[in-house]
Amino acid sequence: MRSVALGLSLLVLAGCADDGRLMNIRSSSEGPDEFAIVPTRALQMPPSLAQLPPPTPQGANITDPTPRADAVVALGGNPARLTDQGIAASDAALVAYAGRQGLQSDIREITAAEDQQFRSRQGRRPLEVLGRQGVYYRAYRPQTLDSWSELDRWRPTGVQTPTAPPEP
Repeated sequence: MRSVALGLSLLVLAGCADDGRLMNIRSSSEGPDEFAIVPTRALQMPPSLAQLPPPTPQGANITDPTPRADAVVALGGNPARLTDQGIAASDAALVAYAGRQGLQSDIREITAAEDQQFRSRQGRRPLEVLGRQGVYYRAYRPQTLDSWSELDRWRPTGVQTPTAPPEP
């Protein structure tokens, strides 16, 4: 009887715990964060040493990673069209039109606070705590788009869905 009461009290206490994270990603070591490591490009000799930029403090190096430009190249674009802000010059009018009603400089903080408030209402259940299961998918299930039902809804209308699998 005493062990049942102890087990039940542990279960109740575990259900009260909330670490504020949905996916419950925990590191079992004190090692480095592998996502913070950005590899540099391979060293190579340029065709002419005159092509090398002059060294400047805090300046760019030809082996420095350029993720935006690399993504543009991977998608078939021209990385030379990127500006310092990462917006192509041809898209400047589009960005200006999108911001015509004004911009909120703290939008990331606002959405983070709203998401934290939403997640706090989706508290972890005792069995999720004991099983170390995340509540991410359960919490966001009502906001998930069912791609197959949307495909079934749009196909009869004649809308082209080129990335969808062919009809059986």
